[in-house]
Amino acid sequence: MRSAEVAIFVTRRGRREVLLVHRSPSLGSYWHTIAGGVEDGEAPEQTAVRELREETTLDGVELSPLGTTVEYAYPVSEEPADRRDRYAPGLVAVNVHCFIVDAPDEWEPTLDWEHDGYRWCAPDEALVALRWPATADALRRLLASP
Repeated sequence: MRSAEVAIFVTRRGRREVLLVHRSPSLGSYWHTIAGGVEDGEAPEQTAVRELREETTLDGVELSPLGTTVEYAYPVSEEPADRRDRYAPGLVAVNVHCFIVDAPDEWEPTLDWEHDGYRWCAPDEALVALRWPATADALRRLLASP
């Protein structure tokens, strides 16, 4: 059962471009970053590496975490009713660990079934396009860090 998730922001070209992925209609049809649930026995860093590989085929890159603590949380009630059973019983909020990854400048993702499109955009455009304000705030802080 899940109790935490990861959000991974993929950038390239000196962090002048941010990858946004469009969630498939069955998952809400919105622009997001690479994300996924931390599985039992996984550290958030392991989840981030696995999700990058599964959702984009990006592998062998170095993760830069946003601090060493959970960066934000959202209420489980925001999850669609048919997905809430993935979370631990009694869980009220999902903690999200955030990472940034610098991809090679010419790299393009190969998406899995969770996404039906992607785009590279300037950071300011990404901040506006992201559906969840807390996700946009995490990106803003990651881009401001060294």
